[in-house]
Amino acid sequence: MLSSDQTSKPQSDAVDVFWHEGMLQHDAVQGVFDTGINPGFLDVLEKHPENADRVRNMVSILQRGPISPRVNWLPGRLAIVSELLTFHTSDYINKLIEADKSGERREISAGTFMSPGSWEAALLAAGTTLSAMQHILDSHSKIAYALVRPPGHHSQPTQADGYCFLNNAALAVKLALDSGRCSRVAVVDIDVHYGNGTAEGFYRSDKVLTVSLHMNHGSWGSSHPQRGSVDELGEGVGLGYNLNVPLPNGTGDKGYECAVNELVVPAVRRFGPDMVVLVVGQDSSAFDPNGRQSLTMNGYRRIGQIMREMAEEHSNGRLLMVQEGGYHVTYAAYCLHAMLEGVLKIPEPHLEDPVAYYPEDEAVAVEAVKSIKRYHSEYVPFLRGT
Repeated sequence: MLSSDQTSKPQSDAVDVFWHEGMLQHDAVQGVFDTGINPGFLDVLEKHPENADRVRNMVSILQRGPISPRVNWLPGRLAIVSELLTFHTSDYINKLIEADKSGERREISAGTFMSPGSWEAALLAAGTTLSAMQHILDSHSKIAYALVRPPGHHSQPTQADGYCFLNNAALAVKLALDSGRCSRVAVVDIDVHYGNGTAEGFYRSDKVLTVSLHMNHGSWGSSHPQRGSVDELGEGVGLGYNLNVPLPNGTGDKGYECAVNELVVPAVRRFGPDMVVLVVGQDSSAFDPNGRQSLTMNGYRRIGQIMREMAEEHSNGRLLMVQEGGYHVTYAAYCLHAMLEGVLKIPEPHLEDPVAYYPEDEAVAVEAVKSIKRYHSEYVPFLRGT
C-alpha cells in the first residue's frame, strides 16, 4: 500500500504515477527464458523475463530514488468488461475469462502464460492505465505514468501476444477519443518490439497516429503476423497513419535520437495531436535480454526530453506514459528513472549510469533513418514532400 506521504498533493512539475501492487501477483512461469520448458538437465531454471521483480525495482526507484520528491502516487483500479470491449472483441475477452476460471496455468500464446492471479493483474493494468488517462482528461495533471504489468502493446483486438493479454495503451486511446475531449491521438512506441497490437487496432483510422521504433525482428508466428516493416502503413482512411521505424541492431543513443528527430517529430507535427501517448519499454537498453538496441540512460533521458517538448508543442503538455517491456531487473529501473528525468526537464543526471560500457557507432542507424524518411516522403500521403 502507498503511505500518506506518497499520496501528496500534485506539484507544479511532477509526474503522477498510477500503480497497484495487485499487479505483482501475475506469475508467468519458470524454465528456459520465456518457454516454460524444463529440459531436465539444468539445475537452475530462470524466471520468465516478464516477472514481478522488474516492476518492483521500478516502483522502488521512484519511491526512494533521487526524483522521488517529484513523484505523486495515485491508486490503480480494476477495469470492467465494458471498458475492455471498446478495443477487444467479446469472443476474445470470454476466452480469457474462461482460462482464468479453469484455475490452471495455460499458455495463451507463445511465451504468454496465464496463471491464477494473472487475469486480475491484467484487469488492474488496464484499469490503472484508464485511470491515468482519465486523470489527464479531467485536467488534474498534464503528465501521468501508468506503471503497469502485464504489458499490453502486442495484444490485438482478437488475441494475446508477446506476454500481453489486454492492450492497456490502446484502451486509454479509445477512452480519450470517446470522451469528446480529444480528436487526434499520437502514440509513440519505443519498446524494442513492434507495437503490433496497437497498430492493428487503429490500422484503419486517421484519428490515431501510431509510430513504433523497434528492432527489425519481423513476424514471429500466428500471434504476431505483422512484420513491423515500413510498408505496413495502414489501410483505407488510415493509410499513412501507421509508421514503422525498424532500426538495425545496436542503434544506440545517437541513432535513436536521430530517428526521433528526423521521423517522429516531423510526423507528429504534421498530424497535430491533442494528446500524446508514450509507450515505454526499457528492453531497447544495452543490456536487456530481449533486445539488442544498445540504448543507455542518456538515450532514454533524451527521448524523455523530446517527448515532453512534443507534448508542449501539440497537446498543451498532455502526455500519458504507459509501461511495457524492460527485462533487465536492475537496469530497466535506471533507464526509467533517466527517462522521467528528461520528461521533468531535470538539467543534469541525478544517477550515474552503472553499466554504459558499449562504444557507439550510429552510422548504420543514420543511413537506415534516411532510407525510411525517403520512403515516408514518397508513400505516406500526409508526409509527401517532407
